[in-house]
Amino acid sequence: MKAAVVTEQGVQVKEAPKPSPKANEILIRVKAASLNRADLAVAAGHRHGAVGGPGTIVGLECAGEVETVGGEVKDFKPGDRVMSSAAGGFAEYAVADSGRVHKIPANNMSFEQAACMPVAVQTMHNALVGAGRLKKGESVLIQGASSGVGLLGMQIARHMGASIVMGTSTNDSRRARLKEFGCDLALDTRDPKWPDKVKEATGGKGVDLIVDQVSGGVINQNMEAAAILGRIVNVGRLGGMKGEFNFDLHALKRIDYIGVTFRTRTPEEVRAIVQAARKDLWPAIEAGKLSLPIDRTFPLAQAAEALAHMKANAHFGKIVLVV
Repeated sequence: MKAAVVTEQGVQVKEAPKPSPKANEILIRVKAASLNRADLAVAAGHRHGAVGGPGTIVGLECAGEVETVGGEVKDFKPGDRVMSSAAGGFAEYAVADSGRVHKIPANNMSFEQAACMPVAVQTMHNALVGAGRLKKGESVLIQGASSGVGLLGMQIARHMGASIVMGTSTNDSRRARLKEFGCDLALDTRDPKWPDKVKEATGGKGVDLIVDQVSGGVINQNMEAAAILGRIVNVGRLGGMKGEFNFDLHALKRIDYIGVTFRTRTPEEVRAIVQAARKDLWPAIEAGKLSLPIDRTFPLAQAAEALAHMKANAHFGKIVLVV
């Protein structure tokens, strides 16, 4: 099969062995795959959890048709239209644990649209509802809201009953579009007064739950913006892996600072997260109420160009490879 493979000369589309599904896995004939930030690290030769290094097929999620299923798989059959988080998605075929796979809703959702959803759905539902313990009527702030995952996070927060949804972006044009995706208050973290605006919007209390995709230099401002007994979920570190941390402010506000990643989760934990997200969100997805904009599509043969487009950070929404 053709696949986007990490080589010493960068990512190249070349021939690779077609995978075979294990007993609990599904072989997907990939029709579309979407890009995530972690793909840039893998493409550069770094490891992401269990994957990485020369010979690695890039990609974390895809959509397509079931080709074959393993002997233990009960809920899927060849020909089903599916989407899934799946290592090695930038290829003509990919395998996925059946517990991660969703059937594509029969609401005219295209393969390109479906390929954008699995990682964002499981990441943000877990960050908000699982780790974040979001309760109806609470306020939410998504730090780094103009990413694909962030855009879906705001919609999920709204769907799950948040009273006010806030989002940050340091890009003026992208910040102006956040309202299209459920944002009540769009904030620019270059403005040192942004935590004051959060407090003003929450009647002086501060925000109940922050889902942070930036970390680095914003952690102390996050704590300034947080309510007493607020929660901050550390999902991503786009602003840096390290930074100054005000331990006294953390203690003063009695903040829960929660780290999450899929890299150290067991298959059983991931299946439980996928099931919880499906239970809460699938009716809304089937009704077309949760969706992501596609910035641009590329053919699989131009996987390197698609990754360069992501690295340039000029996109809004998802970048998709069409296979």
